[in-house]
Amino acid sequence: MSDVVVVKVGTSSVTTSGGDVDVETLNSLARQVAALLGAGQRVVVVTSGAITAGWSAVGRGAPRPNDAQTLQAVSAVGQPLLMDAWRHAFADHGRPVGQVLLAPHDFADRAQYLHARGTIESLWSLGVVPVVNENDAIADEEIRFGDNDRLAALVASLVGASTLILLTDTAGLLTADPRFDPAATLIAEIETLDDEIMALASGSSSGVGSGGMTSKLSAARIAQWSGVTTVIAPARETNVVLRLVSGESGLGTTIAPRRDRLSARKAWIAFAVPTVGRLVINEGAATALTTRGSSLLGIGVLECTVPFLAGQAIDVVDVRGERVAKGVARVSSDACGESDVVVHRDELVVLK
Repeated sequence: MSDVVVVKVGTSSVTTSGGDVDVETLNSLARQVAALLGAGQRVVVVTSGAITAGWSAVGRGAPRPNDAQTLQAVSAVGQPLLMDAWRHAFADHGRPVGQVLLAPHDFADRAQYLHARGTIESLWSLGVVPVVNENDAIADEEIRFGDNDRLAALVASLVGASTLILLTDTAGLLTADPRFDPAATLIAEIETLDDEIMALASGSSSGVGSGGMTSKLSAARIAQWSGVTTVIAPARETNVVLRLVSGESGLGTTIAPRRDRLSARKAWIAFAVPTVGRLVINEGAATALTTRGSSLLGIGVLECTVPFLAGQAIDVVDVRGERVAKGVARVSSDACGESDVVVHRDELVVLK
């Protein structure tokens, strides 16, 4: 299998300051992606920008709305505008595009998850570039991905990507906010996404995207556990995608993957399935999970703080309330005390 690259481009990079689609940037990215495809690599493009493009078309200069229903309607206007721009950009290189609209349910339900993967693989087999976006026009505000950085990380895990490139309007993660500290410098490489690194992130600086550096680092954490290298880099840098894939260093911020990557199923459990229940376990059970890779046994359960049904995902916490693991329960919360195995180790991801 050739390497798979997921390229996510943010709203501030695919649209102009006036809110229109930035045709020049899309043309540049399409040229680079086409070059990768010509070299035998497989690529998924994850795009933002539908709401901004839609409001530019129908807003008539009014301030951008904040209510979910209007934003969903605006997204319905912007989606075809955005896809038409991508279609024209790739047409110059003889590459058709296929729109893949995803919602959280497509990741939470195992059958839908595998179906989404199959759809993307079929598009590749047809020589079509998959262009992915969240289905904003109908997504329930309570169960949205929240930003396309997380969606891109989940897609990277879904398709077994080697590299996730998050393109934005900044150079990468900096040591400080350059608007207030002119001495801020680029952090070129990150091995561990600890609290100190996460504290350097801030919200979206452009005012048009749904996420900022915090969402990118959160997405990189998902990719890390899935064995995917993440790079946060400037979208408008010349040949940025080609240079990153070729291994050029010093361009953007690279977050290394974990050596002990999760299997595809465990990555699905850890990051795609919504958590429903919550169990508190004793110290012996916590030790067994974290050091011996054991299943969670009923004898180790102290209490259930949020009830659940068999087949639902649950958080497992220790007596201090720290999350130890996440897994898919074999039994309901009512039967935990009577069951030998509450969560089998094959359905359990140790996160501590």
